[in-house]
Amino acid sequence: MNTAGTIDRPQTHDPMKQAPMSLRIQAPSEPNGSAASTDFSHTGVNDSRQNRTREMQLQPEALARAHMHERLREADSEREAFRLISARRMQRRAERASLRARRALAMAVMH
Repeated sequence: MNTAGTIDRPQTHDPMKQAPMSLRIQAPSEPNGSAASTDFSHTGVNDSRQNRTREMQLQPEALARAHMHERLREADSEREAFRLISARRMQRRAERASLRARRALAMAVMH
C-alpha cells in the first residue's frame, strides 16, 4: 500500500526525503492550481529547509526559556511580597509589645 502523505499524517518526517518546495511559475492562461505550472527548483532548497527545521526545533527551547524566566520572576516577586508581609506583621507585633510594656510601666508607677 503506497499512499501519499497528508498534512496531518505526512508520509515521512525526514526533511531530506520530502518533495522540495515549489516555486510556482504560472502562465496567465492557466487556471490557479494547475499541475502543469509547477516548477521545482533545487537551488538552496535544502539549506532553507535545514534552517527552517533548525528554527522549528529551537522554538520550544526558546519558549521554555521564556516561560522559566517568567516563572522565576513571579517567584521572586512572590518572595518579596511575602517578606514585606512578614516585616509588617513583625512591626505590628513589636508595636503591640511596646504598648504593653508602656502600660505595664505606667501601672507600676501609678501604684
